[in-house]
Amino acid sequence: MDRLKGIVMIISGAMLWGATGPMMEWILRNTDMSVSFMITIRLFSAGVLLLAMLKMQGRRVMLPWRQPVWARQLVIFGVVGMLGVQYAFAASIEASNAVVATLFQFLAPIYIIIFVTLSQRRMPPVAQILAIFVTLIGLFLLLTNGTLSGFALSKLAVFWGILLGLAFSFYTLYPVNLMREWGVLLSVAWAMVIGGISLFILNIVPVVKQTPLLFDWQSAIMMFLVIVVGTTAFSLFLGSMKYITPIETSVLSSFEPLTAMAITAIWFGQMLGLWQLGGAIIMLSGVTWLSIAGSRVETGKEEEMEKIVERTLT
Repeated sequence: MDRLKGIVMIISGAMLWGATGPMMEWILRNTDMSVSFMITIRLFSAGVLLLAMLKMQGRRVMLPWRQPVWARQLVIFGVVGMLGVQYAFAASIEASNAVVATLFQFLAPIYIIIFVTLSQRRMPPVAQILAIFVTLIGLFLLLTNGTLSGFALSKLAVFWGILLGLAFSFYTLYPVNLMREWGVLLSVAWAMVIGGISLFILNIVPVVKQTPLLFDWQSAIMMFLVIVVGTTAFSLFLGSMKYITPIETSVLSSFEPLTAMAITAIWFGQMLGLWQLGGAIIMLSGVTWLSIAGSRVETGKEEEMEKIVERTLT
């Protein structure tokens, strides 16, 4: 029963995550909101919401700030990790669409494997190398739609997509110790608040000028849905990890891009080209293969990898 509960939670969470991309695409296409304004509101509001929930549960949410080492890591995670991922994701959507942005996010395991390989100074397992090769074939088809005459995506879309994968890799690797010490929810909540405040400071004039947009009922409702749906999806995703294995989590997470594809096709009438669709499926298969291959690494090697990541990033 617990396993079934975990499966339902991860599928629900992945589908809700997949739905937030098209919602953000609608906001960027149909309102005057900029990427900076949308991400500022989303991060700060979601972070405050999570902190309030934790406070009501009796958590002492201010404790991490009493120790400089954790405060420093929170700031780095918030600015580089959380803000980096959220901004690159929205910018990728603006330059292409929600489906492409979501698929680029799924390239993060490749960057992580490359980082760990360079840190360990030894080649990854053959299965992971083959999985990377398969994923890159899928990426090639996504970018070119099967023709060498020109990219199917703009250079700006590719730039933000690659940056999104790199940012997501940092987001995954950096807060290992932080989350172990303070928990995932508290770490992420503060990272959201920090990221939102940082972006506000960097764009204070344009953000203030766009504030009246929040009083437009359509924009306000869509922003509310993005915040609530995203926060709910995150909670479901984290909760599912208590009941199912990493392999099941990886495989079932593919519902995220599939949901984004379905909603984008129905809502916006946007369809990937035939070769791009095939590339997307190949990419998802390759990334799933990467995760399965990685989960079969011997325990000793996993511990060694974790130590290397911790030494390098802290």
